Parts: sequence; C-alpha cells; structure tokens
Amino acid sequence: MSSTDFLPMPDSDGFFGEYGGQHLPPELKAIMDDIDKAYREIKDTDQFKNELADLLDHFVGRPSPIYHAKNLSNKLGGAQIYLKREDLNHTGAHKINHCLGEALLAKHMGKTKVLAETGAGQHGVALATACSLVGIDCEIHMGEVDVKKEHPNVIRMKILGAKVITVTRGTKTLKDAVDSAFEAYLADPINSIYAIGSVVGPHPFPMMVRDFQSVVGYEARDQIQDLAGSLPDYLVACVGGGSNAMGLFTAFLDDKEVRMVGVEPSGKGIETPDHAATMTLGKPGVIHGFSCYLLQDDQGEPLPVYSIASGLDYPGVGPQHCYLKDIERVEYETATDKECLDAFMELSRTEGIIPALESSHAVAYAMRLAPSLSADQKILVNLSGRGDKDIDFVAEKLGFA
Repeated sequence: MSSTDFLPMPDSDGFFGEYGGQHLPPELKAIMDDIDKAYREIKDTDQFKNELADLLDHFVGRPSPIYHAKNLSNKLGGAQIYLKREDLNHTGAHKINHCLGEALLAKHMGKTKVLAETGAGQHGVALATACSLVGIDCEIHMGEVDVKKEHPNVIRMKILGAKVITVTRGTKTLKDAVDSAFEAYLADPINSIYAIGSVVGPHPFPMMVRDFQSVVGYEARDQIQDLAGSLPDYLVACVGGGSNAMGLFTAFLDDKEVRMVGVEPSGKGIETPDHAATMTLGKPGVIHGFSCYLLQDDQGEPLPVYSIASGLDYPGVGPQHCYLKDIERVEYETATDKECLDAFMELSRTEGIIPALESSHAVAYAMRLAPSLSADQKILVNLSGRGDKDIDFVAEKLGFA
C-alpha cells in the first residue's frame, strides 16, 4: 500500500521558521482551527489512512513509476535524467493526491460543499473528481484568461459535476481566482470548506497538502534506489505554490548528499515585469492569510505576475519552501517561457512524453544542468503533470495549429 506517513513540522502555530501561520481575523482563525483539529483527529486513524491508501492505490494508480529518460540523457550528455511519472496518475497530475485527502476530510467534517481555485485546471479537475467520488458538491473558481487557455480542463470539471465560476477581476488569473474562491467560502464557512490547491494559505493547509503529497517522495526514494542503485544527486521540481516540489523533497530532507532545486517561472525575463520568480526576487510579506516570500509593491500589495504555465503564476509561495531557502537546504532557480517550450518539445520528441507546461520548467532546468555533470550522476525530475491540457495553446504559440 502507498505510504501515508505524516511529519511533525510546522510548529503548533503553523510556522515554518518565520513563515506561515494564520494572519487572519479572529472569526476566520477559529474556522481554520476547526479544520486543523478535525485533520489531527483523523489523520493517524487506521480508517482514514486505509481509505486514503486504498484510493491512492486502486483509484489513482499509485505508485507512479520512475522512468529513465535514456534518449534525452544520451542526447544531452552528462548526468542521467529520471522522471517521477506523476503525469500517469488518474486526472493527469499530482493534484489528485491531496484532493482525495481534502475531500475525505470534508466528508468527515460533515461539509456539503467544497470550494477551490484553480490555475491550469489540474487542481480543479482533481477536486471535481474527488468530490464526485465522495458525493459532495464542488465549486471551482478560475481566471478568465486560464478558462480560455485551459479549455479542456474546464470541460472536464463540468462533466464531473463541478460548478465553474469564471473570474473576470484583476489579471483574471490564479491570484484573482484565489481571492474569488476565498470570498465565496467566507459567505458560508459552516457548510463549506475551502480546499486549497497547494502548500499555501493559512495553517493548517501548507501542512495538510504537504502531508498528502509526501507520498510522491516516499515512493521515489525507494524506487530510484531499486532502479539506479543509489539516491539521486539532484531532485528537480517546478515551483508555483510548491505542492509537487514539497511532495518530492519531503522524503529526502535528511539526505544531505541530495541537492534539491525548485524551478520558478522567469517568464519573459526577470528583468521584465512578466515573471513569477517569487523566491528569486520576492521579499517577506503576507498574502491570503499566511506569510511568505512575496512579489509585492512598495505598499506590500501583491504584484501582478505572469507565466506561460497557468499553474505557476502566483505571487507568493509555500511557507516551508521559504524556510528551506533560508536554511539553504533547497536552491531556487528559474526557467523562461522559451526554455519551457523548448523542454516541452524536446521531451515530447525524444521520449514520447508530452509534459505539462508547469513540469516543463523542471525539465528545462534538468536539461541545462545535466551536461555540466558526470555520466554517473543522476537527476530525478518530478514530472508533475501531463501536457494534454496545453497542446492547443502550444500549437498556437509555436505556429503549427
């Protein structure tokens, strides 16, 4: 059965170092504390762990395999590249791992409705899937830009029974979808629960989503040793909010010989306003009820952000990532839109695997890193999602639509 072990960090107030917590009015803090209490009550019970593990194994299709990308490795020279194939999960990405956990928690709490935001649509599809499975209403808020860009996922959500709310305010992307979904949640917090789609938001969500996603890393740690004979030299994962990266990194945090790299979107260039390089250029601030590195203006308000990958265009980042950056356990790099598209096409044509644009940022960095390493070194990339949702957009972008 899949691992559902859980870790003790953050502290009792929800902080990872100086990041995280609950920056909330008292009435909303009380609601978050109720969710935290319910989660702690059920997370280690045999009933909950067995039900979740059974769904991960028989519904999601875990464990997801690790694949040695020999063609790509040989073409690049240098290190061997391995892929943790989260794209093969039911619904096409890592998001289903925590969505099942959140849906089961909502059921345990007697909620009748689950609300959420989505960027690329993978969280929305996964949550709509989980809600249909457990029999709870689902409402997904999605920016108008992303609705047009990720149309196949919008249709999937509607087929699965979710109500999709198109958000037309602000930049009409992920940050605005979060604002809209949170406001809808505040209108009825008694009967509904807000299922955050990453390791962000007020405590306990960064902890809960991390816990549910840690199955990725625990599987990978055993698999890579069986397949390649040792731990990898590098772990690489894309970072927006940071759930897929935290899922991979968690099991390796004590393995000091394993270097970890989170890859952010530098978009059209970090010298332009069109990027979402939060860890690279942000500074500590508060957004959506928690503290983290934040791209912000002089008044502390979140800046508009951009990425070719809808799931990465968020001005904040998970608080545990911020802590890991400060203690220098994880390095944070960037990849541009062009590098992302090049990696998308390269992996598709050398390995027959079409990656999500989000995941392509991690692939791009691995392609940049591999030639500088020796042939006996190993890079493990979290291929967090498949690119079916992106093919129309990429085809139009590259001119072969």
